[in-house]
Amino acid sequence: MVKPGQVNQKIRTLILGSGDRRPKVLTQIEKLRPVIEQYAEIVAEEFSFDEQFDFEANPADIAIVLGGDGSILRSARFMGQNQLPVLGVNLGKLGFLADVQPEELASALQSVQSGDFQIGEHLMMRCRIEREGQTVIDELGLNELAVLSGPPFSMQYIDLYVDGQLATSYACDGLIISTPVGSTAHNLSAGGPILRKNLEAFVISPINPHTLTVRPVVDRADRMYELVARTENESTSAVLDGQVLAPLDSAARVYVYKAKPVFRLIAVKGQSYYRTLREKLGWRGDFVTHQGTPK
Repeated sequence: MVKPGQVNQKIRTLILGSGDRRPKVLTQIEKLRPVIEQYAEIVAEEFSFDEQFDFEANPADIAIVLGGDGSILRSARFMGQNQLPVLGVNLGKLGFLADVQPEELASALQSVQSGDFQIGEHLMMRCRIEREGQTVIDELGLNELAVLSGPPFSMQYIDLYVDGQLATSYACDGLIISTPVGSTAHNLSAGGPILRKNLEAFVISPINPHTLTVRPVVDRADRMYELVARTENESTSAVLDGQVLAPLDSAARVYVYKAKPVFRLIAVKGQSYYRTLREKLGWRGDFVTHQGTPK
C-alpha cells in the first residue's frame, strides 16, 4: 500500500460526503476533483454511506471527507473497524473537525504527499443497549451518547452506574456522555467542559439538572458506564451522534465504553488545537468599548 509521504507516489484516497443529504457536496467534488487528482489517486467515492461498501476491494491510504462535522461523524461510523486517516474539507459552518477550507485543499494534499503532516488518534465510544440480558443495539460513535426526551417533557430520572456500582441518580432533562472530540458539541452547549481531543476520558453532563450542585464529571475512558432511564416516557430515546438508536424505558440498559477503533484525523502545518478553539469559538480576547472600537 502506498504510504502518505512516500516520494513520487500518489496517495490512494477514498472520497466521502453526505451527497444523499447535501447536493452541494456533489457539486463541490466536481470542482475539487482536478485538485485532488494532482496529488492523489481516487480509488472510490461514497456519498450515501452504503453499509455494503467493500474496504478490502478499495484499499486507500486516507479518506477525504467533504462537508461539515456531521459528514465526518457519518464517515467515522461508516468506516467502523476500517478507520482511515481523515482529511476533512469544510463545506459547512463551524468545522471543528473539517478544518481545511476548499481553497486550502491543494496545499493540504501537498503536505500529506510530502509527509509534512501529523495523524492524531482520538477516542471513539461503543454504545450497547440491552433488554432482558440480550443486546438489541451495538453501535460505534465519535461524539456523544445522549438520553433525550420529548413530550410530555417531564423531568427525567436517570441512574448512572460506573463499573457496575451506582454513581448517582440524576433528576434532569437529559444526560450526555461525551468523548473529548464531542466535548465541543452538545456537551459544551449543556455547560460541560472542553476536553483536549487526545485525552482518554469521557465527560458526563446532565442537561438542566434539578439540583444545582450537580455538575459535569470527567472520568477515565477505560470504565464501563451504564445508564437506566427510570422515567416511563415513551419519547425518551438513546441518541448517538445525533441519530436516534432506540426508545428507552426502565427495562433498557444503555452501556457506553471505549471502542477498539480510534478516529484518526490528519493535521497539516498551520492547524492546531488552540487555533481551532480560538477561531471557531471566537476566543480572540478582544472586547468592544462603548465607542465600538476594540481595546
